[in-house]
Parts: sequence; structure tokens; C-alpha cells
Amino acid sequence: MSRQLHLNLFLMGRGHHEGAWRHPGANPKALTDLELYVDALRLAEAAHFDAVFLADSLVGPESGQPISSGFLEPLVLLAALAARSQHIGLIGTVSTTYSQPYTLARQLATLDHISQGRIGWNIVTSWAPKAGFNYGFDVEIEHGQRYKMAEEFVAAVDALWKSFPSEAVLDAVAQGQFLDGSHIQPVHFQGEFIRTRGPLNVPSGPQGRPVYVQAGQSEAGRSFAAKWAEVIFTAHANQQSAQQFYTDVKQRAAALGRQSSQLVILPGLSAAIGSTEYEAKQVWEELDELTSVETGLSRLSARFGGHDFSEINLDKKLTIDDFPDPNLVDASKSRVTGYIDLCLRENLTLRQLLKRLAGARGHLAVAGTPEQIADLIEDWFNTGAADGFNVMPPILNQQLELFTSEVVPILCKRGLFRTEYAGHSLRDNLGLN
Repeated sequence: MSRQLHLNLFLMGRGHHEGAWRHPGANPKALTDLELYVDALRLAEAAHFDAVFLADSLVGPESGQPISSGFLEPLVLLAALAARSQHIGLIGTVSTTYSQPYTLARQLATLDHISQGRIGWNIVTSWAPKAGFNYGFDVEIEHGQRYKMAEEFVAAVDALWKSFPSEAVLDAVAQGQFLDGSHIQPVHFQGEFIRTRGPLNVPSGPQGRPVYVQAGQSEAGRSFAAKWAEVIFTAHANQQSAQQFYTDVKQRAAALGRQSSQLVILPGLSAAIGSTEYEAKQVWEELDELTSVETGLSRLSARFGGHDFSEINLDKKLTIDDFPDPNLVDASKSRVTGYIDLCLRENLTLRQLLKRLAGARGHLAVAGTPEQIADLIEDWFNTGAADGFNVMPPILNQQLELFTSEVVPILCKRGLFRTEYAGHSLRDNLGLN
């Protein structure tokens, strides 16, 4: 069978652009309305997307700044979406820094059962400044330690899912035996940060365990991904950077004895689509008119660990001295390095940087006709830059509708993308079995 493209929908409120919530093409339903998410889910499932993905934030809005995502807790929302879908995968974000392994193992195993094997776990270490204060920590946990905690957390959860395998459930009514206890064993996991006895009290789900998803791009993040991840969400504003990342992580995985086909790399793609290239570019112009400098500065500050950019002239060409040392930033190190590189490479002003980040936050943002977008996807897929894309429509549902109705049929016609689901589980459709 020839290599197949993978498409995931990054489901975020009314769209990925900061101004999307105000755009007339956006779904007007409240961010707390289940039907807002169901509407997008159904479009993605009808187009045979592999999965939908929900991000998360562990901090609340401050100073009245608008927020366009994160209103609903992702695992609870995924449970509702599981009941409203049949085939599409469901990926939720949960932090290894501020969660308990036993609780999470129970929750995700339960979700895998009720979705009949369609669950994935986006493993994050939580970069947001002040998140720790919401969980009783007096100081922020630094980047390197968060990844050490993550290693133990995932190892513990992995062991818990193996502690109560599904074959232990006999449910033999006539014989009067419900369980075969010989299959169930405690894990006695004890590390520097994590301790759990086990066994789990929920049998393993249809997939054995959920699909492991990860998005780190720092040195620590790449090493973690090479060891654990089966899907990687990654951010690259240009093809060369994506190719370098793709080659590096696949080689790291191979050095650990893993097959490259068992690691699916999906860069983010935010595409404005129009009947002409000019019309598509107008979509970005419309959205930029609906944003505010204050919102952009607030989000940029958060990415840089709370650094204040407000004293910089908006029309000043940025230099390396306008940014804090990325090695001293305990937020998302890879993303802040990418922002600095973008500014220096393209000689951007602060105003221009805010505009670039408003659309896709460092991911690939493009404008074009359906044919042009399909050409780009095929090129990245065929040149070792991607196994597919994490689709980030700037406006939901307007731009998602155009992607699913105009771009996907082109990809199908070229034999790159499926016309029906290959199996029932998320693992089946990602080719991970």
C-alpha cells in the first residue's frame, strides 16, 4: 500500500486567527455550546479526517483580555464528542506536570472504551507562566524538570494500562467467573516524582492504550518524542525547517529501534482559501482588521514567560536585544526561538510580528486557491517535510468548509488521501497497528 497523507483538525473555538471570533463567517454559537464543536467535528468526519484535537490551558484570562479557546475542559468535551461521532479520532491535551497518573489512566481508558478505540493523548508539560500557582506550587517548575517529570509520568501511566489488560475480563456468566485475576498485577512504580501502586481499576481499552501525541520541539522535547510519541504536532513557518525537524526526529526514533512509519509528523497549517489568490489574501486582511495590539502583546508576553514588550515602538525593526534570552525562558523554548528567528530572518517590526502571530502563532500560514493549497500539501508530503498536516482553519466553520469541500477532493483525486476510513480505531487510521 502506498504512503497515505494524514489530516487532523485542530479544533479551536471559532477559528485560529485572533480575530476569528468577530468575523461574520465564524460560527456564532457560544464557546461553551457543545454544538459549536459538533458542527466542526461533523465536517471533519465527513471528509474522513484522522482526528480532531483539543488543546488546553491551565491559566485563566487576566486584565479582561479576550480568549478564544480553552473554555471547556478537553476530556469532558471529548466524552460528549465521542457520543456524537462514529469514526473520527479524538485527541485531548493533558499535562504531565499538573495531573495524577492514576486518575488520568482511568479517564483515558474510559474514553477509549466509550469511543470504541478512538482516543489519543496529547502529552504536554505546560509552558504557561503562572500555571503552577493554580495547583499549589509556590514557584514555577523549570523546563528541564518538567520533562523529567513527564518521562516518569508517561512510564507510570503506560505501566498502569498494562496492569489490567482487557483479556482479564471473562464475564463468564454460566461459569460464574467475571475476572481472571492472574492477568492483573500491581505496578509498584516509584520514581523521583511519581509513585503509584496499581493495578488500574479500568481494563485497558480497545487500542490497548491511547495513541501518544506530543508537540515539543526543544532538545528535550525531541528526545521525548523520539522515545514515546506516535504522532507529533509541530510548528514550522517554512519547508526547510520542517524537513530538518522531520529528518532529525525520525533518525532519533530509529536509533531507539523504532520504525519511522510508527511516528506520524504533522506540522500545523492555517490556510485562507479563496476562488483566487487575491480573494484568499483578503481573508487575512479582514481578520487582521478585527484584532487588537493589546491582545497580541499579551499573548506574545505569555509565550516569553511574562516578558513585557509594551515599551517597544510598534514600528521599530526588532533586533535580538529586544527579546529575553530564550535559554532563560521557562515557557515553550522551541516556539520562542522560532519567533526570534522569524523576526531576524524577515526583518520584522513588532507590529508585523504581532500580525504574523495573530494568524497561526508560528505555524505555517498561507493564502491561495484550493489547487494551490493542495499543491503545497503534496509538496511537503513528498519532500520529507510532513506525513500530513494539523489543519488549523483561520475561521470556523467558513474556512473549514472550504478546506473539506474544495481541497480534500483534490487530494483524494491525486491518490494522496483516503475516501473512506481504513478501520475503526484511531490507531488503525494512522497506520500504527
